[in-house]
Amino acid sequence: MTVTSWNEPHGGTPRGTLIVLPGRGETAASYERFGRRISADAWRVRLVPVDLDDLEGTRVQVEKLLVDESMPAPKVLVGADSGATVAVLLAPTLPVDGLVVAGIALPGAPSVDTWEAEIEARSACPVHRRVIAEDSGFARGALNRPLPWSSIELTAPRKPVLVLHGSSDPVTSSDEALSLYDGVPEVRARLVNGGRHDILNDASHRSVAATIVLFLESLKLGPELPDIVSAPVASGVR
Repeated sequence: MTVTSWNEPHGGTPRGTLIVLPGRGETAASYERFGRRISADAWRVRLVPVDLDDLEGTRVQVEKLLVDESMPAPKVLVGADSGATVAVLLAPTLPVDGLVVAGIALPGAPSVDTWEAEIEARSACPVHRRVIAEDSGFARGALNRPLPWSSIELTAPRKPVLVLHGSSDPVTSSDEALSLYDGVPEVRARLVNGGRHDILNDASHRSVAATIVLFLESLKLGPELPDIVSAPVASGVR
């Protein structure tokens, strides 16, 4: 299981570590842009492939990164699609400091009949569409692969969580995804207007990445996620 790395700029001090768990069909190429962007802000990024037939192997690799003292804290799991589901399942029992749940996959998702329909479901970003279309390792039709759970009960890990989901996601409805954490105080939920399933790599990828960086920087200040940038109180300024 090959771990892909994106490091902070040369000479910079890393601010923390992100462990990315990709979704069905995806390879490291799908996250090259994301990894470079987040690491440019001095957050060290590691991508661990998710084998749905060997979830224990995925867990072992994630644990190795979490106990590696060369990986700076805070340490945050970032999961997409089935990787988001795996991240939510792992987080309560692993020494992670936070969790980003992006475009979670749930049992019973509708099938995607053609490649054209799949790419429409995944992303409206022309660059990402080209990346996955030209990636020989990308598994077309993977969104039709059943998850290894016929039913699943997901709980918040009692650690800070950022939930990101597209309002136009045809794979997992936004209502279903956001209702998992409705009213949980440790959770910040953000709906991406018009966003599709591959929300980390959709047309709003810049805003999504900025939202993640704001979450990470708040987490670095404490698990209460104190605001770094806020509106002035009672000043009348908007």
